[in-house]
Amino acid sequence: MVSSPALISASKTLLRGCNGVPGVLVQRASSSWWSDVKMGPPDAILGIAEAFKKDPNPKKINLGAGTYRDDNGKPYVLPSVLKAEQRVIENRMDKEYSPISGSPEFTKLAIELALGEGNPVLAARRNATAQCISGTGSLRVAAAFLNSFFPGPREIWLPSPTWGNHVPIFKHSGLTCSTYRYYDPKSCGLNFAAMLEDINKIPERSVILLHACAHNPTGVDPRPEQWKELSVLIKKRNLFPFFDMAYQGFASGNIDNDAFAVRHFLADGHNCILTQSFAKNMGLYGERAGAMTVVANDSEEAERVMSQVKILIRPMYSNPPIHGARLVTEVLKDKQLRSEWLKDVKGMADRIIGVRADLRSALEKLGSKRNWQHITDQIGMFCFTGLNQEQCERIIKEYSVYLTKDGRISMSGVNSKNVHYLAEAIHAVTK
Repeated sequence: MVSSPALISASKTLLRGCNGVPGVLVQRASSSWWSDVKMGPPDAILGIAEAFKKDPNPKKINLGAGTYRDDNGKPYVLPSVLKAEQRVIENRMDKEYSPISGSPEFTKLAIELALGEGNPVLAARRNATAQCISGTGSLRVAAAFLNSFFPGPREIWLPSPTWGNHVPIFKHSGLTCSTYRYYDPKSCGLNFAAMLEDINKIPERSVILLHACAHNPTGVDPRPEQWKELSVLIKKRNLFPFFDMAYQGFASGNIDNDAFAVRHFLADGHNCILTQSFAKNMGLYGERAGAMTVVANDSEEAERVMSQVKILIRPMYSNPPIHGARLVTEVLKDKQLRSEWLKDVKGMADRIIGVRADLRSALEKLGSKRNWQHITDQIGMFCFTGLNQEQCERIIKEYSVYLTKDGRISMSGVNSKNVHYLAEAIHAVTK
């Protein structure tokens, strides 16, 4: 037997023979094939969840997870989604493979939700839309497509800060990541002047990523007039817009308002890439239902794009999961169920908006000298509180309020039962 010296030690062992048969001399491996694999750092959000579970404080609050909770702090399944699931079960649908690009009915309904029914892009069949594995999978497929076919630099410009998984996804796909200024720590709002200045310096024919609504992690969005100004500048600079839309409907409670930026850019003559997720607005976190769209110049170009997207998907995961897509389809295709869902998603958004107002009010009533207006100015699931790392460490240690070290909190973890305790804790560490 020939063995690699790197895997074999100098020691040898003689195995005992059986029934007079001589033993066999074997060499013992001193190391594994994977001995050089180092322990990776723990996920920041999962680490918060683990620390929270171990904390015995009955007043503890977990503000790390990006999943919706009701006013009792419990996971929430939308009533409209429960009805849709019952219908899917009653229909006794098969479990056959989905097409590589997913369910045609799902992709049609998903992109119509994003762009609005009757949008000229859809009428001209200029969209190449594929069902993907929620928002993350949609981003990964889009990134692979850019790395394979984008005619400009293999570089994507991201707002600073951006969702923590954006950089790993794009780097894993072979793209270089650069940033433009976005958030202003002093005002806890948008640094629009710096944003414009940086975008004006991005090399032409580059890709720029934009959060369509409810920017993660800051909760800070441009106003409609600022989106219009950005559209003009990005067109002038000949940049390619890439919209990540994970919160349509969940941000403001209105699906059309939350899609304003995407629809305006298309009306302004941009082509773009759009990624969608139904994790937040339908509560389908574990079902992994999402979509990725490339808007092309015409239907023939869209067909060519789709052919290559399918080729990219095939060695990744072959086919998307079917159950979540069926739930989305059932909700969106039925007029009554869709109407119920719109009320459900508005209810979630309104609860978040309401608890923001409660938190700000409680801080002001405690006599805080700080300006907490940014809590209600920001939108969506997350809030950048303005707490620094030292204050975050104190609030975790002294009050069992768990959040990320950059001061980001998930507003879904705040409710009528803990908002006053949270306000007291924030006030105590920010005096």
